[in-house]
Amino acid sequence: MSENYRKLSFWHDTFPGDLTPRSPLPGDRNVDIAIIGGGFTGLWTAWHLSSLDASLRIAIVEKDIIGFGASGRNGGWALGEFGVSPMDIAKASSTDAALRQMRALYKAVDDIGRIAKDEDIDCHYAKGGSIAWARNQGQLDRIRSFVESRHRLGLTEEEVRFVGPDEARAIGNATDVLGGRFLAPVAALHPTRLVRGLADACERRGVSIYEQTSCLSIRSGQILTDRGSLHAEVIVRATEGYTSQIRRHRRVVAPIYSLMFATEPISEEVWAEIGLSDRPTFSDARLMTIYGQRTADGRIAFGGRGAPYVFGSKLNSETEQLPDVHKTNIATLKSLFPILTDTKITHRWGGPLGISRDWWPSVLFDKSSGLASAGGYVGDGVATSKLSGQTLAELIVGEETERTDLPIVGHRSRRWAPEPFRWFMLNAGLRLAISADNAEARTGELTWRGHVIESLRK
Repeated sequence: MSENYRKLSFWHDTFPGDLTPRSPLPGDRNVDIAIIGGGFTGLWTAWHLSSLDASLRIAIVEKDIIGFGASGRNGGWALGEFGVSPMDIAKASSTDAALRQMRALYKAVDDIGRIAKDEDIDCHYAKGGSIAWARNQGQLDRIRSFVESRHRLGLTEEEVRFVGPDEARAIGNATDVLGGRFLAPVAALHPTRLVRGLADACERRGVSIYEQTSCLSIRSGQILTDRGSLHAEVIVRATEGYTSQIRRHRRVVAPIYSLMFATEPISEEVWAEIGLSDRPTFSDARLMTIYGQRTADGRIAFGGRGAPYVFGSKLNSETEQLPDVHKTNIATLKSLFPILTDTKITHRWGGPLGISRDWWPSVLFDKSSGLASAGGYVGDGVATSKLSGQTLAELIVGEETERTDLPIVGHRSRRWAPEPFRWFMLNAGLRLAISADNAEARTGELTWRGHVIESLRK
């Protein structure tokens, strides 16, 4: 069974430890805090809860194994950005609140590296920032707007800056570069090493983790599973892209697939041509998200969106291996770096992420019912889950901090529309983004399609 889990992603395949599942929930249990989901959100919540109050009885239930979902299949970016822009956060709250929220996220990026070191988790953490290249005029306009709007808000050159073509190519020697944006608070890492190491750290602190245990329903004071019930004063839902599989939660977030691949190890001669020597993560400014990193063992792990939303928010393994999407992603990487034309692809995988209807993440705790949740990360969850888990832990124990009044706290996104409207909305948006990118590639200019996509994300 352990070997089957290695097929989930390159990250799982290269994890040096054992992937044999832990024991399931052995019947009904009573605890203080019960958490559904063994990914980053659930584990960071448990880790911080145990740090704040070592006497708490905490249990985590996971349907498969720790890191089965997005926490073990993502691009390995601890990213200092939310799905929603800081300007939209400011509009909904205040400039000061938006800046505090952004810098709380920046701190979370640093904290991941610090805690990994303290807990002896070798997750290949490298804070090299992130470069986004502009490869046509439309992308250049988008990048300038990205940087200028954040500077007007109050973020600094040290945090995010525009870079000219020479500096952009010096960071990573991609083709057709007109300029770029460098975001400093970003780290590359090996997500499966991090999530599995974090689980071990939680267990050392007394947290009980039960794998192979499916959540059937949630209510105040109880998680009903296929292995028995967990009774607790506080119930935490930390299920992100899998939330739609839980009864009465089907429209909270929409599961959208992102697909990835990894290359064979690349020679030092080729790396000398490509650059990326400080392991910055990389992308360009197209509307259809792409993302890559130079791994610690000298490969490129690269991915992107483009898989259609599945009717009814269903999850299936076939979507993880859509040939056309993988083909497009591979072609994209080789257009960035033509020197990789003959480089072999060793791994292909994918998985669902959770998209809230307004692109906002949320941290929720209702003291009266004891129900709590965090999620809606829109694919930017590695760092956001750290911030969310810490914040949720502080809310649960009743501690007021610089995080507990951030705009994401108490934010409730509208539920997605019922089918077939949800299917139409999401897939129409997907097709429009692809069309906009194609038009920009042809004309070199920002088109009306791009303006429409950007407006839909606000």
